[in-house]
Amino acid sequence: MLNFSRTTRVFLATEPTDMRKGFDGLFALVEKVIQEDPFSGHLFVFRNHRRDRLKVLWWDRDGLAIFYKRLERGSYQFPTDGVTAASKGVVGHENHTRRCEIRADELALLLEGIDLGSVKRRPRYERLTNGEVKTSSSSL
Repeated sequence: MLNFSRTTRVFLATEPTDMRKGFDGLFALVEKVIQEDPFSGHLFVFRNHRRDRLKVLWWDRDGLAIFYKRLERGSYQFPTDGVTAASKGVVGHENHTRRCEIRADELALLLEGIDLGSVKRRPRYERLTNGEVKTSSSSL
């Protein structure tokens, strides 16, 4: 199982991706679609149209790495599938773009087959990047 720190940012590409893409193709999608720096060390998650395959791209200090998982049965449920992210309380969702940001622990739940929309998070302290403080108690 993958293990990342709580400070690792995770970006989901909300539209299906051609799973034949390798390092260079996914790298280009990070720059053009997700609009982030592929060398940042953050995780960039892509899934296919049937939602049974998933690739995670990240920079691992000295090179790019890809995690690729194929489900034998079932599918992945992204927080943006079929409903608006705002109604599910997804933090960091940018409307009008093709990306969604989730937390590293939420990625672990997603990989385990848990629908993030059905999970309720208890109130916790959360410091935003601009120094503001926020307490969250919404659903994932």
